[in-house]
Amino acid sequence: MNFRDLTIALILIGIMTVVGNAIGYNTPMGDAAIGYAIMLIITLVGVGLTHIIPVKFPMVFWVSVVALLATAPISPIAKTITFYAGKVDFLALCTPILAYAGLSIGKDLEAFKKMSWKIIVVALAVYTGTFICATLIAQVMLHIEGII
Repeated sequence: MNFRDLTIALILIGIMTVVGNAIGYNTPMGDAAIGYAIMLIITLVGVGLTHIIPVKFPMVFWVSVVALLATAPISPIAKTITFYAGKVDFLALCTPILAYAGLSIGKDLEAFKKMSWKIIVVALAVYTGTFICATLIAQVMLHIEGII
């Protein structure tokens, strides 16, 4: 995926995120849009660094470094970034991203068919393990905090 296509995809995801954030979490669209725009800029700078810097690290590394530097306590814009990025709910952000991931898997249907029934077993094991681990962590933390 080239930079232009990635930018378009991220902008479309941003529109869905901002609308979902406003509908589902009653966040003002302006605040959510600013928060997403900040995250978009950080992401695009990280992607740009992936192509500019000759050291080969994964794209997520460079995006994480840019985000870390932008929100570090020594950054003069850290409070602004965290304020507006905090207005974008995580689930409102994940929903369109997961939908896009599902669509991208759909284009490789032949590869998916080759995995046959085994992929269902693996998926069920992953979902079950994730659910059980999340439940155990929640149970322990709620018990430590005295809520239950």
